[in-house]
Amino acid sequence: MTEPGPTDEVAGADSDPDANLGPDEAEARVATAGHPAAFHDGPAHIIRWANPLFLALFGEGVIGLPAREAMTDLGRPGFELMDRVLREGRPLARRVAAPSGPLRLVAVPRIDIETGETYGVTTHLREPSEG
Repeated sequence: MTEPGPTDEVAGADSDPDANLGPDEAEARVATAGHPAAFHDGPAHIIRWANPLFLALFGEGVIGLPAREAMTDLGRPGFELMDRVLREGRPLARRVAAPSGPLRLVAVPRIDIETGETYGVTTHLREPSEG
């Protein structure tokens, strides 16, 4: 059996918004439904995926941009946290300033299951009082 090509229709794609998402993206959509969240790759933290709340906060055109260009409101502490998570491969969180007030930035490593290497970071922004 062959996999559908880029122009082939996928059954249920019109009725199910998650039908064409990979397992990482589908899981992220469920886990981050109430918070701005994104997947970032590499040391530049290129934004590869973002949920609608993230896009509303930082702009529709951020996919493909480095986090330091797209998420300027986070400031240096936010980017230092993302760099540290990428380097150390462990989740971390801290408060960051935002135009709407302080937020809690949670950063979790994205780890290649075959090599064990950390290749990116997933970020979530939450109210400081949330876990």
